[in-house]
Amino acid sequence: MSSPLRVVVGTAGHVDHGKTALVRALTGIDTDRLPEEKRRGITLEAGYAHLELPGIGTAGVVDVPGHERFLRAMVAAAGGIDVAVLCVAADEGPMPQTAEHLDVLRLLGVQAGVIAMTKADLLPELGAEHRELLTVELRELVEGTFLEEAPIIEVSARTGKGLPELVRALADAVKARQATPRPEQAPLFLPLDRSFAVKGFGTVVTGTLFSGALAPGDEVDLAGAGAKARGVRVRGVQVHGSAVDKALAGQRTAANLAGIEVQDAPRGAALVQAGTLQSVGAAQVLDIELELLPWAARPLRNRARLLAHIGTAQVPCVVALVDRAELAPGERAVGQLRLGRPTAAIAGLRFLLRGELPKGSDASPATRLTKAARAHASTLGGGRILAVAARKRRRRESDAAALQALAGEDPLAQAERLLLESGYPGASPQRLAARGAFTVKSAEKTLERLGQTGKALLYDREARLYVHKEVLEALDGKVLARLHEHAARDSIDPSIAREELRQRAGSPPPKLFAKALASLADRGELRADAERVHPPGTAAKLSGPDADAQEKLAGVLEKAGLSPPRVDELPALIGQTPHRTSSLLKALAGAGRASKVSEGLWFGATALMDLRRRVIAHLSERGSIDAQSFKELTGLTRKFAIPLLEYFDREKLTLRIGDKRVLRKGER
Repeated sequence: MSSPLRVVVGTAGHVDHGKTALVRALTGIDTDRLPEEKRRGITLEAGYAHLELPGIGTAGVVDVPGHERFLRAMVAAAGGIDVAVLCVAADEGPMPQTAEHLDVLRLLGVQAGVIAMTKADLLPELGAEHRELLTVELRELVEGTFLEEAPIIEVSARTGKGLPELVRALADAVKARQATPRPEQAPLFLPLDRSFAVKGFGTVVTGTLFSGALAPGDEVDLAGAGAKARGVRVRGVQVHGSAVDKALAGQRTAANLAGIEVQDAPRGAALVQAGTLQSVGAAQVLDIELELLPWAARPLRNRARLLAHIGTAQVPCVVALVDRAELAPGERAVGQLRLGRPTAAIAGLRFLLRGELPKGSDASPATRLTKAARAHASTLGGGRILAVAARKRRRRESDAAALQALAGEDPLAQAERLLLESGYPGASPQRLAARGAFTVKSAEKTLERLGQTGKALLYDREARLYVHKEVLEALDGKVLARLHEHAARDSIDPSIAREELRQRAGSPPPKLFAKALASLADRGELRADAERVHPPGTAAKLSGPDADAQEKLAGVLEKAGLSPPRVDELPALIGQTPHRTSSLLKALAGAGRASKVSEGLWFGATALMDLRRRVIAHLSERGSIDAQSFKELTGLTRKFAIPLLEYFDREKLTLRIGDKRVLRKGER
């Protein structure tokens, strides 16, 4: 077998128009595998094969059901089709499902294909006039679609007529499609269309790899359709029945999964990279761009309830329009799908809407003339997913503008909008690629460009996390507001613990909060130390009883030296409440007269500074100190010695190595 291509060829067309027979004639594979299909003589479920294209490679083949009752199965398989073979029987011509299947293919983004006039061995007895009329009908059917310029090949699965010409035409279409392959560098997304058990191997799943790559040894999660398996190991991967080192986006893929049962991997679920479910996978709100087919019976109103086909899943949804109250037949809009249950989805994936539009204003006269040919159809429209894990939007100008940016062609505008809406957590290249239509590489470059233009800030280099400048500016304002609110309530100690201030400011990530504090401190709008944040300037001096109480507390600490009373003993010693004592201690710390060494111990500044000098001198001379040597140096018991040693570690004076401390660089 030649090398597998990253292209899938799929059939489409009315029931009993020879799709399965044509695939069997082309590939030698009978895609009707179910006993019920054999008995009834029609395809009930999508079937799969592979086709050798001489000089090019091997393409995957999907044979879809043609009966309208099995449209759900057709749609589930059609999402992976790159090149279509629209089959029309020579004796019957275009039929209702021919038209609907063509709509489905177009809405799902298929852009290349051929038209197969099947059962062509019947043409001689039907006459030249029949052939001519049939050709006209076909050209009218595909006018304005991706098949408008496609060749019409007369083929017969029974006699072999036209099969070489069809293969050549498919090869040309495949070559054209190869110029724009599915994104290999994007996040892994494999919608599952089958799962079954193989004796001796366990559970095997199949699907068309929409994006990313899959290799033996990878760990994956299963998303959507109620699947809950996490961290599943991929034992093996096959393409066209042969083991491969890696399956690539655009290939029909089979994966052997370890440690799960068949029911753990239902159709409608998808394989995604392990650990990415927060951004890829089970989403219930999707930003979308959609269109309503021109022959829809009536406009689509805001909040219409329909069925959405996403990947291989079918899920009830509410269609929320953001830029208008209703969508007329033939028009496009932006909006959201609010799904009835978590569903596997990724940006760039196309979807279909099916069902019956609620009664209301009727279609225009022009639309009524064209809808007759599709009167049977339940397919109403479709579009593409712009972003996943979205917040619910309202019909207002700002949300409409946001969606228009996501639907546009400017990746910088798309990335900036997604980054802005990511709020405090921001986005890494991986997160951006998972939410929007980016590969990890393109997301990284786009975020770097936003950083260069000043619209984004890299606040966590290790995790490559960026935040939008407007989000950081809003955080600055909130930090200052909460700090001044606290200062106004506590005249004794206007400072606030760093962690308490972070929580009051909306709990931004610690590294982002640290960036905000550093920026505000550089501008002189606050002061921050290791534990507390202070308003700018020197704290106002206390007066009256406050000053007397503070001096009394300072005297107690200074007199105690390196053996101070515990915090819970101080209120009784100075005649104050525990809350007031706590405020006085913080005020002394703000004035540089006391320091918190542990939760239960505060020391006067003079004693601590003297001890600091003694420790530096000892370490400069001897190189290290352990707990016993520290107790001998200071004459302290373990009750005070251990908290002081840990305090100097936190203050970056010493560095603990095993049981000993050494002087940090720069402290000699």
